Amino acid sequence: MDRALDCGSRGYKFESCWAHMNFSTPIENIKYIGEKQAKKLKRIKINTLGDLLFYFPEHYEDFSQITKIRNLKLNENAVLKGKITEINESRSFKKKMSILTLLLSDDSASVEVIFFNQSFLKQNFQKGEEIIIAGKLRFKGTSVYFSPTVYEKTNKEELTHLREIMPVYKETRGLSSKYIRFLLKPLVDSFKNKLPETLPEEVIRENNLMSFKEAFEQIHFPKTMESAQRAKERFVFEQLFLISLFSLKKKYEMKNEKAQKMEIKEDVLERLESSLPYKLTTAQKRVIKEILKDLNIPHPMNRLIQGDVGSGKTVVAGSVALNAIRNKTQVVIMAPTEILAKQHFKTIFDMLKKFRVNVGLLTGKEDKYYSYKLKNETIEISREKLLKKCMEGEIDVLIGTQALIVKKEKDKKPKVLFKNLGLVVIDEQHRFGVKQRKQLCLENNDKVPHLLSMTATPIPRSLALTIWGDLDLSIIDKMPKGRKEVKTSIILPIEREKTYHFIEKELIKGNQCFVICPRIEEDESSTLELKNVKDEYEKLKEMFPDFKIEMLHGKMKIKEKDEIMKNFKKKKFQILVSTSVIEVGIDIPDATVILIEGADRFGLSQLHQFRGRVGRSDKQSYCFLSTDLNNRKTIERLKAMEKYSSGFKLSEIDLKLRGPGDFLGVKQWGFSDYIMDALKDIKMVEKAKEAAKKILPRIREYPSTSKRLESFEDKVHIE
Repeated sequence: MDRALDCGSRGYKFESCWAHMNFSTPIENIKYIGEKQAKKLKRIKINTLGDLLFYFPEHYEDFSQITKIRNLKLNENAVLKGKITEINESRSFKKKMSILTLLLSDDSASVEVIFFNQSFLKQNFQKGEEIIIAGKLRFKGTSVYFSPTVYEKTNKEELTHLREIMPVYKETRGLSSKYIRFLLKPLVDSFKNKLPETLPEEVIRENNLMSFKEAFEQIHFPKTMESAQRAKERFVFEQLFLISLFSLKKKYEMKNEKAQKMEIKEDVLERLESSLPYKLTTAQKRVIKEILKDLNIPHPMNRLIQGDVGSGKTVVAGSVALNAIRNKTQVVIMAPTEILAKQHFKTIFDMLKKFRVNVGLLTGKEDKYYSYKLKNETIEISREKLLKKCMEGEIDVLIGTQALIVKKEKDKKPKVLFKNLGLVVIDEQHRFGVKQRKQLCLENNDKVPHLLSMTATPIPRSLALTIWGDLDLSIIDKMPKGRKEVKTSIILPIEREKTYHFIEKELIKGNQCFVICPRIEEDESSTLELKNVKDEYEKLKEMFPDFKIEMLHGKMKIKEKDEIMKNFKKKKFQILVSTSVIEVGIDIPDATVILIEGADRFGLSQLHQFRGRVGRSDKQSYCFLSTDLNNRKTIERLKAMEKYSSGFKLSEIDLKLRGPGDFLGVKQWGFSDYIMDALKDIKMVEKAKEAAKKILPRIREYPSTSKRLESFEDKVHIE
């Protein structure tokens, strides 16, 4: 498509140009979308005609009831239908503002409709013309007037905006919902009869779904609120169905691939367990057995470990890594941050140092190497030497960040190559894209390595099995003995001074404190009074003059952040003021207090992650949730943190209250808010999953569904 599409007068006659259009048509190639409008549309991720067609409404306004003018009430939404009996234009004396006034009359009364600073609209109106208009009755001075939000002429063949049910689209600056409706109305009319059905007929029938054609029309321009809801359910079900097909297909494909079968080295594992300074929990032992059983088959394992903060996932990973090494294969462990990668390096290094294992660390800034020949010491090593040792098989375990999968610019080959990669461990797996996981697993080896993923973000089981249906699921649902439950309290402004006194007592005992803020610095453009790291740091320095304080935030350089965390662990200072960068992976045994400012700004799952930064030893620890919002809804939500210590329970509550959001890592797949919201409906999730199980074995019988799945797979792999 090299030329702009001419689709008729005012963009309303699209039939004649159907042959020239397809979903990939760039948005700027459609007539009546100029360069400026195209830029604004791209801001809300509308780049093509297909993006526009499937840009669904955010919500709907019900204008099915016309209000008589005499029945208008102040400040209440209303829709009027009447004739224009007068048109006047004037300017305000003080502000020199243009005022366009229409006198609108119906068979009950008349009211002035006032448009401020919109004199250009005068040419759109004529005396005696009937219009339908929505807005509110306002009071000013000694008189009332009707303040309009949207209007439309009733002499048109069909209403675009003020239908009985009006779609409202998400807007951006300079791009109104009205403009989007103007673009979509003719497109929907033209395309609704030309879009193929994408679900098998039996799936539609068994689940009582709308047809694609009907749902496409009704989701944009519904006849009733009920039809809008049914249309939404159709598209939500289809997305869930595609997710399930995708996950199940990946699982079946893995079963057809070959991987190295690993013997279970029980004697080595018993020696490892006896060498640990603590006892493994029954949950850890059960999960280790599940993993070893998977490794003992000639097909690649694809398992996800879910475990609460501090439940001992790393020890499980270290145990199965040792088993893989004793099967003469190499292991790679990838973490989302440099801090977490270094922590894993130290943990694995300490665990396996008695077992003649070589461990390497590769990050964006630093490379280290531990060899059992070095008598329990680590050394700095050049990246070239580290990569050579890895390729020659000298490195048994390589731990790192995304630096593990960065490619050379010239030949596009991975920088890191292995002699015999047998096991890949990905920590906080939801933080890595599908493409990254595939790249790490498949591009380093002729054989497919086994994949073990871990996450400390508890997710309801049924939801996890749907989103990650290609992974087998193991749950560590018990905490190590000796860990005390973190005492959690909501702190209102009146209790702040008392909280600071408590923190001071903990610091005097030799303990440490985290203070979490939603922002790095003050945002003058925001109307919200949110605590920020820089101001809080200065305030606490004055409040606690006898103690040392540091701050940490995401804009700092990696080396600077690492140095701060290293010093905090060495107790060179007592209070760390930070943003959410400390959410995952930092282990400070002497930190017994965490104060979370603006706790209402975070989801329960994220608050639970923050809380997991304390309580890492046998000391009693405390979590304070500070909020200035003393309203019932906020307090009830935060009270769940006081009541429950289980991350799984909190994730279920979070799912109902806020939806899955980013914590599942599925936003990378481009899901709409509809789909994210639908993931809360476990019954619909299960129905879609069951339908996928029936259809996948014979998907070739349904070409449209098969093509839709291919398109979905391409999207996921591109991200």
